[in-house]
Amino acid sequence: MKFTASVAFATLLAASASAPVEAFTPDALRSHSVAISNSFVARQPGRRVKASLYSTAPDVDTKEALFKRRPRPEYIPGVISDPDYVRIFDTTLRDGEQSPGATLTSEEKLEIARNLAKLGVDIIEAGFPIASPDDFQAVKNIADKVGNEMFEDGYVPVICGLSRANPKDIERAWDAVKSAIRPRIHTFIATSKIHMETKLNKTPDEVIEIAVNAVSFAKSLGCEDIEFSPEDAGRSDIDYLYRILSAVIEAGATTLNIPDTTGWNMPWEFGALINNLRENVKGADKVVFSTHCQNDLGLATANSLSGALNGARQLECTINGIGERAGNASLEEVVMALALKGDTHFSGGPGTGKLYTAINPVHISPTSKMVAEYTGMICQPHKAIVGANAFKHESGIHQDGMIKNKSTYEIMTPESIGLMRGDTESGAGIVLGKHSGRNAVGTRLRELGYDLEADKLNAVFLRFKEVAEKRKGGLEDEDLESLVLDQAGNINSMWKVTGLQVSTGMSGIPTATVKMRGPDMVERYVASTGTGPVDAVYKAIDQIIGTSVVLESYSLTSVTEGIEALAVTRVNVSPIEGGPNDVPSIHSQAGLFKNRKFSGSGSDTDIITASARAYVSAVNKLLSWNARRVERNDADTEGNIGDAVPAEPPLVSEVQP
Repeated sequence: MKFTASVAFATLLAASASAPVEAFTPDALRSHSVAISNSFVARQPGRRVKASLYSTAPDVDTKEALFKRRPRPEYIPGVISDPDYVRIFDTTLRDGEQSPGATLTSEEKLEIARNLAKLGVDIIEAGFPIASPDDFQAVKNIADKVGNEMFEDGYVPVICGLSRANPKDIERAWDAVKSAIRPRIHTFIATSKIHMETKLNKTPDEVIEIAVNAVSFAKSLGCEDIEFSPEDAGRSDIDYLYRILSAVIEAGATTLNIPDTTGWNMPWEFGALINNLRENVKGADKVVFSTHCQNDLGLATANSLSGALNGARQLECTINGIGERAGNASLEEVVMALALKGDTHFSGGPGTGKLYTAINPVHISPTSKMVAEYTGMICQPHKAIVGANAFKHESGIHQDGMIKNKSTYEIMTPESIGLMRGDTESGAGIVLGKHSGRNAVGTRLRELGYDLEADKLNAVFLRFKEVAEKRKGGLEDEDLESLVLDQAGNINSMWKVTGLQVSTGMSGIPTATVKMRGPDMVERYVASTGTGPVDAVYKAIDQIIGTSVVLESYSLTSVTEGIEALAVTRVNVSPIEGGPNDVPSIHSQAGLFKNRKFSGSGSDTDIITASARAYVSAVNKLLSWNARRVERNDADTEGNIGDAVPAEPPLVSEVQP
């Protein structure tokens, strides 16, 4: 088990940032929209806010500068009418989720997909449907909902499903995405010598035949938007790539994605590869070329931009750069690089060289926080664009420059990515404390970018009142955000901690008594010992619920400073292989079964309580995933909670009313 603890500032969850401009709000979500920008302007009477991308730009109206996104060309598979337009393909929910410990629930995937739509990504790769019944359902749910929520400007994201190059995978992917207004199938097969010989055990001609058959089969199902990827293209023979890509275009592929699967290429190598393919592949003018760059050498963003310079007009990336091994190209880095440099540094390729996207960057920070918290993968403080330190200045020289002119050390404003600097206490002297009402809490949450539905707001408000009773001086914005995070993992939870008491010290044996309410609404309690108070609590929880899991990681951070600060605990758990909670799924590239990991977070002024809440949140996700899997397989779950094993009667006692 890995253990980390610090008292640094924690960048926390943004549950659902709402697009405040009505024209960019889906009809289905109109009732939930909030005019964030209006309240932001109202809080600063008598002056304009510097809200453009550049710190040196003149002051402009906040609403227009922060929330207006550029129009995009009409979406047509394989064609982009404006050669300067770059499509953004987000694969956070597929490649990003392949990161160890980054398992997401169906509900979390849907919330992330909705935020990606607010960002304005052109394509959402929603998952790998064949991996498991739950993955299939999650992709289908996104296609049914997000794939049909059209914004008033005509924008609706393409919903894409990944498949290996075989009929079973492709048909499963099509069944998952076909309900979307704009569905896409993304199929792939490896083309490098080492992959074909050692992994596939196929000849080059056999691989071409498989690829052509895969694209043809996808087209026969009625799919008109087909993406093909030659896996490990960055290490493949260039002449062989000409052959296989020409063949799949003839078979019906509309997008050719060129992956640097191992992060092997230098930017000039990868750019030359894109240029050579565009010039030598037959039918290249009938498709859109795409990039998918891994970050093994830290060059994923640079390689993606080099691809764009050389004519790639779709860039694949993930929020926070999460993904296999060292991750993928970071969406926020790619998007902001094009926003700041796209019209001046990309000449020489097709079009005028003034590249642009239709991403609305004000939603970058909230989406980044959401992905970080739901996956349990927190960004390093110095991460470009979205790191906790990205817009902080400690050096005296830097602070002096910032006071005189922010452009001395900032090339973009934090407001341009949705980070409202100096925006605490609602700009009206409102301090949120134990006497604050639901309206004050809801208003501040909306100003911070959290557009919560009524039931979620009520849950957050109840936790707010519990914590506020213990705090003096009110709650900071960071505290409020941590409560949103705390409740995000407790929606539709099966088990809840209702009582907790621990005894520990240098001479005694750490002991915990835990009381929990289960899905049958019966309270049970048990006492357990451990190597420490947290270990004792976790063992007691395992006995009550009957879980069989491994604690993969545990971290504890303080939200703010001081003895009364909220503590936020994050854990990752995985079921014991072969145990009653085993949850294997297929890895998209390796084709092997692997056990999923589940993350959980909890916050409280008491670190033991925060630790218990985080652990139960993770276990609830595991049990919910198993319950859906068992239900879809028509398995007999009588006597169990999902696949959980009931605690032994001698150890657990029911609480009598």
